[in-house]
Amino acid sequence: MKTFLAIFTCAENSEAHEAWKKLSKEEQKRRLDQGPALLAEWSAKYQTQVLYDGGHLGEVTKQVDNKGIRDIPSQMGTFLVVQANSHEEAAKMFVGHPHFAVFPGNGVEIIEQTGIPRV
Repeated sequence: MKTFLAIFTCAENSEAHEAWKKLSKEEQKRRLDQGPALLAEWSAKYQTQVLYDGGHLGEVTKQVDNKGIRDIPSQMGTFLVVQANSHEEAAKMFVGHPHFAVFPGNGVEIIEQTGIPRV
């Protein structure tokens, strides 16, 4: 089995978030009410493949580069560490995930932990 980092992306200026704001308050409430049960179903289905439930991340991140340190809006919302036989298999775990199918999340980025530094 290979190990992957799954990063749930979300941004208040994204198409997904803009579409969420256009929903009626009733529809937003309905989705917010049904979302936790759907997340629990997803978690139960993949419980043996989730190695670490990283949890929610802050809305502001510190970016450090040659210009120094500055605050920037985070595009990341949550992260998990999962295992799968392949990158494709890991990605398929998140098809239809409530993060974007129910809630106003953008999507999920899945990247393999290779153990080999990039040059």
